[in-house]
Amino acid sequence: MSVNLAEPTTPAEGSRRTTTVPTSTSANTRVNVVGSGLGGLSAAISLKAAGYDVAIFEKNERIGGKLNVMVKEGYTFDLGPSIFTLPKFFEDLFARAGRKMSDYVELDAVTPHWRNIFENDPTIDLYQEPDLMKAELAKLGGDTESHWREFNGFLEYARAQYAIVDEGYFDKGLDNLWEFIKHYNFKLLSGKIDYRNSMADTIAEHFSDPRLRQIFEYFIKYVGSSALASPGYMNLMPVIQFDYGLWYVRGGMYQLAIGLGKLIDELGIEVHLNADVQKITKNGSSVTGIELADGRQFPADIVVSNMEVIPTYKHLLNEPQKFTKKLERFAPACSGIVLHLGTDKVFPQLAHHNFFYSENQHKHFQTVFEKGQLPDDPTIYVVAPTRTDPTKAPAGCDNIKILPHIPPLKEGSGITHDDYVALKDRCIDKMERCGLAGLRDSIVVEDLLTPVDIERMYRSNKGSIYGVVTDWKLNYGFKAPKTSTKYNNLYFTGGSTNPGGGMPMVILSGQKVADRIIKRHPVS
Repeated sequence: MSVNLAEPTTPAEGSRRTTTVPTSTSANTRVNVVGSGLGGLSAAISLKAAGYDVAIFEKNERIGGKLNVMVKEGYTFDLGPSIFTLPKFFEDLFARAGRKMSDYVELDAVTPHWRNIFENDPTIDLYQEPDLMKAELAKLGGDTESHWREFNGFLEYARAQYAIVDEGYFDKGLDNLWEFIKHYNFKLLSGKIDYRNSMADTIAEHFSDPRLRQIFEYFIKYVGSSALASPGYMNLMPVIQFDYGLWYVRGGMYQLAIGLGKLIDELGIEVHLNADVQKITKNGSSVTGIELADGRQFPADIVVSNMEVIPTYKHLLNEPQKFTKKLERFAPACSGIVLHLGTDKVFPQLAHHNFFYSENQHKHFQTVFEKGQLPDDPTIYVVAPTRTDPTKAPAGCDNIKILPHIPPLKEGSGITHDDYVALKDRCIDKMERCGLAGLRDSIVVEDLLTPVDIERMYRSNKGSIYGVVTDWKLNYGFKAPKTSTKYNNLYFTGGSTNPGGGMPMVILSGQKVADRIIKRHPVS
């Protein structure tokens, strides 16, 4: 067994650091973890630190799941997450294993946090520093003091939402509506939790300027949902940046997977790469282990699936439609086309993180999330990591990721690969209109991932990037529970479970599912 910690030299292959991990002979409770995304890694580390005998089974050639990397012609592209927030959740994971995160992963602060780019309005940067932020608000025109009061009033409200959610939903690992009601009772009844409004409704109450409304609505990008359908308390998300900072993992985001892989080696966790789990074996109301595509079986006392909940039940457990239909409220969050560009020139108009806004953002949300169509004029997330880490591209060149949110895969949608390519071209056209003249002509390296690729690579539900959609009417903003409702020793972790998508949330999911296992199945 070995953990592939080396960055690949091509999309499909790479040098491997071979670290042999001996098969454990412990008599302790055996846990098989399906998948090595951040949720699976977090659960495995937490359980091993608590005395369980843990093995990880990963179908790909290296650990990390969507936290993935590609090196191509001198450009290093982070294929998955690009933003690191809430380092305390990661520090807590290392602390469970008696380690300090700083010995494994180094962080660099990113400033400005974001650059917000409009086709016909001034560019607005987001800063953590109050004086710099106030200066940006002056670009809006009108009464700067009024903008500043609105901005601070909104953050005060958002901090209150964050504090409430953090002390219960996050800290206690609440896993469904009834646990939520039981814990919060008075706060729900008193209106302290903003669940009656949508995110967009509450933002409109706080901001008079339409550009600030657009900016704060798009914090929903962290969970791949719509500000028109997500409950108001999701406005807690700006707090994770303005109060706790926004970071880049030094050396590239995949260095986080490398750091976790080093910890896994030290703990002696068994890791099987290129291990394609095809079945979770079962007997009555219990699961008994996993079976690989090559027919090998690995028995277990407990199985933790880092594959999303619905695909696990459908494809690994072969559950009947009558059962899986009850899970439809945990519908997939959005997908995206993920375009990686290597250019032969630098575009100084870009910060590390950028958003190019739709002229009609509510139409964008409605098109993607309500109609299930590709947007004509999307809001686009653009990353240029060379602003913080010049090693990610050759000298004098740029490394650019372009990600518009689009619907997940749906049978009968009529969306073709050519439609995805046409959307890619619309994104480049929009960026050129917004000041990046010559972008298309500067491209020397290009790689495009579509929802079809994302589903194939990570077995996410219908190509979703962020797990389960946050939608009050559909699921009250909740993800799937971490505890199986059908099997007494099957558990789930990752973006399709509470508390949801994004790196800190899936790291927390892994820790909280471990806590449930520790409580229900003490080591023998």
